[in-house]
Amino acid sequence: MTSLPLKAVLLDVDGTLIDSNDAHAQSWKETFDHFDYPIPYERIRNRIGKGGDKLLPELIGVELESARGKELSQFRNKVFQNYYLPRLRAFPETLDLLRKMREGNLRLATATSGNREDLTALLQQIGALELFDFLISSEDAENSKPDPDILKAAVNKLGLHPSELLMIGDTPYDIEAATRAGIRTIAFKCGGRSAEELQGAARIYQGPSDLLRHYDDSPLAV
Repeated sequence: MTSLPLKAVLLDVDGTLIDSNDAHAQSWKETFDHFDYPIPYERIRNRIGKGGDKLLPELIGVELESARGKELSQFRNKVFQNYYLPRLRAFPETLDLLRKMREGNLRLATATSGNREDLTALLQQIGALELFDFLISSEDAENSKPDPDILKAAVNKLGLHPSELLMIGDTPYDIEAATRAGIRTIAFKCGGRSAEELQGAARIYQGPSDLLRHYDDSPLAV
């Protein structure tokens, strides 16, 4: 089946647009330490890109919607927003890339496993909030990545066929979720993953500036 013309781009945020993956991992690490869960940092870091609904059960056997899970999540949110968020910056030329896509009449929507509060704050932090048509986050789906729920919610919100969209992300979870939703993926290595870990993406770039330099030869060129 021939793909329809590209009309919209779904974007992960953490590790894709903003250099925040380590901050999220450290926020969880401090949370687990505070509640006496001795979880090594690398085990946490490897799961960044999944939502709390996956991360908590996998690491400590606690469900996000349980009383304990909500307590942990609320503590983590405070740590992240009060200490780490003010220090975060976008990757080089992120805003230029977003504007380039909009100039090409592509609609933009987030597709993140993060919560709406973090998402809005992060986009405001880098001055990108007004560049998005829709904000799709963990609150819009039952299950976070690598389940395809968030991507399917974005498809429904945009009212487009999956072949009219393209996902940009930085983890294997982005690629798996998009593939399961029938959406092609561009992957960035700037979030800390290797090319081997990002196999399955249509193209792999270092980050926003690399894609911007090769824009005319990329899947975004329409």
